[in-house]
Amino acid sequence: MLTALTPRPALIPGWAAEPKWDGYRAMLSVDAGRVELRSRRGTQMGPAFPEIVAGAAQLPDRTAFDGELVVWEAGRLAFERLQHRLQRRGSGAERAAGEWPAHFVAFDLLRLSGTDTTGWPYRRRRTALKSLFAGRRLTAPWTLCPSTTDQAVVNEWLTWGAVGMEGVVYKRLSDPYRPGVRGWLKYKPRETTEVIVGAITGTLAAPRTLLLARFDSGSRLQYVGRTTPLARAASSTIAPLLTETGGDHPWMGWSFSAGWGSREMLDVTLVEPDLVGEVGVDIARDAAGRWRHPVRWHRPRTDLSPADVPRTTGSTRR
Repeated sequence: MLTALTPRPALIPGWAAEPKWDGYRAMLSVDAGRVELRSRRGTQMGPAFPEIVAGAAQLPDRTAFDGELVVWEAGRLAFERLQHRLQRRGSGAERAAGEWPAHFVAFDLLRLSGTDTTGWPYRRRRTALKSLFAGRRLTAPWTLCPSTTDQAVVNEWLTWGAVGMEGVVYKRLSDPYRPGVRGWLKYKPRETTEVIVGAITGTLAAPRTLLLARFDSGSRLQYVGRTTPLARAASSTIAPLLTETGGDHPWMGWSFSAGWGSREMLDVTLVEPDLVGEVGVDIARDAAGRWRHPVRWHRPRTDLSPADVPRTTGSTRR
């Protein structure tokens, strides 16, 4: 079952809310000792997460969950660790499980001891899921996703961006589980903030995307994200404000991938890091302080200097 974006964080009467985790959506099923762990697109993930497969011994046979795979590190959700783990197999996967153990956050129950529960309303599935966790006394790697009908709790969850929570998912209490249907709602907080333009794709006359930067605590210029493709009007406004670097640049010799998990490298032009801009971002960041999702350019801030831009907490180049 899928989500549709909602612009409002208000909890609707007759609905429940759950935190939106920064991880990999996954389906897990146990049948006669065989464990299947698959991504939303059907990719087999079991070999990459042997601790999840082994932990399925705690579950009743012929049972299936919908949930999220997450890795917790240094007080926050570490999506980058999860991403690196997906490529491991065999002894490499075993070592990664010891170094960056994953948890399966269960938020829905699709089958229980052979009974198809997808036709049950959410409130009944939720009660059965809680009873399963309590009755079996499930421990790591299993985690029960919180659920609430209290707006005050939702408001608290929306302050958890620093630990990697992406927002809130809303589910109607009376709805069955409908695969492929966007019957759930998703709210992702966004904020506006200032950044420095460090490089571009496209040309100086017509920049297509902007590579964004902030100084870290050591006054090193760090990459923090890339904008979505610029509208023609925004590109025309920015072009006269850019100056191609004439000498040393903090990013000289660096390479930048086209996105998370992509091996495609961007063709970039380094520019003097003196243009400040205002951008719209969501709260999902990696451990190095980089925004994981594309950033929306709002406007140049020629009234500000790079020294006015907030510093990043990260110090790792991408």
